[in-house]
Amino acid sequence: MSMPGLLRYGHALTGNPHDAADLVQSVLEKVGSRWAAVLRKGDDPLAYVRRAMANTHISIWRRRRRENLVADFPDTPVLSDLSRLENEPLWQALRDLPPRQRAVIVLRYYENLSEAEIAHALGISCGTVKSQASKAMATLRTRLERD
Repeated sequence: MSMPGLLRYGHALTGNPHDAADLVQSVLEKVGSRWAAVLRKGDDPLAYVRRAMANTHISIWRRRRRENLVADFPDTPVLSDLSRLENEPLWQALRDLPPRQRAVIVLRYYENLSEAEIAHALGISCGTVKSQASKAMATLRTRLERD
């Protein structure tokens, strides 16, 4: 396994290194319990882990998206640790993409995978990879031209 690569992929998916480390750890715990079966299938284990990371991230994103009611507003805003990329326009635009589009862009341009490898890793067709990449690039261009 390539831990630095998985952490980079997780960082690109989640938007910060702390959530990325949590994502990688939770996915490796899940996959580790059935690692022998993954190896027996003969598929690329790294692609399997990447797909599990994307699916887990989407599930977490959907759960967090729900409204959380609180009794009182906090007196001071909660400040998170800002990574060095937080204020970069490209990073902000990438973070605003839907999870599947973000995963396709990260795998294509950050991990340098082919369309077929991305399709295999995410469990989608090559046509879906192309359409998601096209939509994501159009959104990124629009947002970056505006800024």
